[in-house]
Order: sequence, then C-alpha cells, then structure tokens
Amino acid sequence: MKEEKKTLIQEMAGHICETHDTIRKTAKIFGYSKSTVHKYVTIKLITLDKNLYERTKKVLDENFAQKHIRGGESTKRKYEHEMY
Repeated sequence: MKEEKKTLIQEMAGHICETHDTIRKTAKIFGYSKSTVHKYVTIKLITLDKNLYERTKKVLDENFAQKHIRGGESTKRKYEHEMY
C-alpha cells in the first residue's frame, strides 16, 4: 500500500476519533464515497494501526447505536418546520 494512502486512512480514522463524526460526514469532508471511507477505517485500518482501529470502532459503534435516534429527531424537525 502506498504511503500516501496509509496516511489518508490514518487521517480519516483520527478525524472520526477526535470529532465523533459519522462515516457520511467524514466522507463529505475528505471528498470520498461513504463506501470507500467505511472500507478504509474498518478493513484496511486494522492492518495499519490496531490501536487506532479499536478507538475508531468504538466511535462507529456509538454512531450506529444512535442512528435511529438521529433519524427520528430529523423527521420531527422536518414536520415541525412544515406545520408552521
């Protein structure tokens, strides 16, 4: 794997750990697809940096657990806005 790709993967994972951003938001910031970011931080990162992988995995698991709550809040805001 090229050194610049390794650096990119570690930057993406570091960003997720620091900001607790979702895969979708991280993909938008770095200009990659969600699939690519997900592949990088779940599959390829484990071979590069096990410790960073564990920290990133914890954040991604938290985001996954909160996904249904965020969706409900978004829908609530949408309909509150339309009602008024």
